[in-house]
Amino acid sequence: MRKKLVQIVLLCCFATGSVLAQKANESVMSFIGVGDMMLGTHFPSESYLPPDDDPWPLLKETASVLNTGDVVFGNLEGAFLDKGVVFKHCKDATKCYAFKTPVRYAPVLKKAGFNVLNIANNHIRDFGPAGLASTKKALTDLDIPFAGLIDKPCDTLRVNGKLIGLCGFSPNTGTVKIGDIPNAQSIVRALKETCDFVIVSFHGGAEGKKHQHVTRKDEIFYGENRGNVYEFAHAVIDAGADVVFGHGPHVTRSVEVYRDRFIAYSLGNFCTYSRFSLTGANKLTPVIQVWTNDKGEFVRGQIHAFHQVKGAGTFPDPEKRVIYKIKDLTYYDFPEMRDQLVIDDNGEMFVPFRWKMTPKNIELPEVIINTNPISK
Repeated sequence: MRKKLVQIVLLCCFATGSVLAQKANESVMSFIGVGDMMLGTHFPSESYLPPDDDPWPLLKETASVLNTGDVVFGNLEGAFLDKGVVFKHCKDATKCYAFKTPVRYAPVLKKAGFNVLNIANNHIRDFGPAGLASTKKALTDLDIPFAGLIDKPCDTLRVNGKLIGLCGFSPNTGTVKIGDIPNAQSIVRALKETCDFVIVSFHGGAEGKKHQHVTRKDEIFYGENRGNVYEFAHAVIDAGADVVFGHGPHVTRSVEVYRDRFIAYSLGNFCTYSRFSLTGANKLTPVIQVWTNDKGEFVRGQIHAFHQVKGAGTFPDPEKRVIYKIKDLTYYDFPEMRDQLVIDDNGEMFVPFRWKMTPKNIELPEVIINTNPISK
């Protein structure tokens, strides 16, 4: 009996050690994704800009993590524009959520480490064609690829000799529609023909604390169909996507590994200096890092825990609340992930024993989950 136990322990150690070695050998690309970014707006008042007219303090605590990624992605909410008239219909300007960030703030994104951006969302056209043109010019001048518009659905970035493709989708005017899944698949397939890796970004799902769960259905919010993000994410992976980063609900949502590819259903708010609610779940800020092999398959991941401090910026969260939040939501929304993805209390994500390497006679330990996810 003792001999058998020793054999089992040795097999476990061998499997785990092999996995660690496999992780190190297979990891060829590191992708970092964050959610919504709006570094301050001078509409309707310059009082909504950061102190000393300096956006760097908002991001500087995150830069050391962001700069460890090969590909660093974020969702840019609003336009980079110095002068222009609001395009969005507003009965009362003081209550109108339209974002116009000074063009001089744009370089801070590159300084922080971002090298690809999504601009397919409901705020990119807040200041109409002028805001859109100014934003596109600012990012082009910085050599930061961006995607998600009807006239620019995708872009590419070369990193470490690999060509990375990015495409973006949302339900909003002027963007590539999240609801047109056949078109999304066509875009992904075309990218995959020339790129080593493909990232898909989507701005979708209902907004707010009441909408933290992935419903696997069309999500209607204020009369707008914000897409079936579950169906969409699976469809683009079926078409060849390697990593899917979602955003839009302003709260973090669950994660999933589907066909060995990683999906984050909402990355929440990352750095939203003003005019955003930053209470409860809205202030929790995941910085998700994913390592893949050369086929784009998920090897391991890490949730870096941050939170926003109103009026100050984004800072590490010693309580790691966003890790527990994602863990709870994932095992609640995707109970099948209990046996397919481990999320530990430090935010490390991995496939237990990579399954195919697990000796058949070893029973995996039960994963205990909270069936009443955090809702505040």
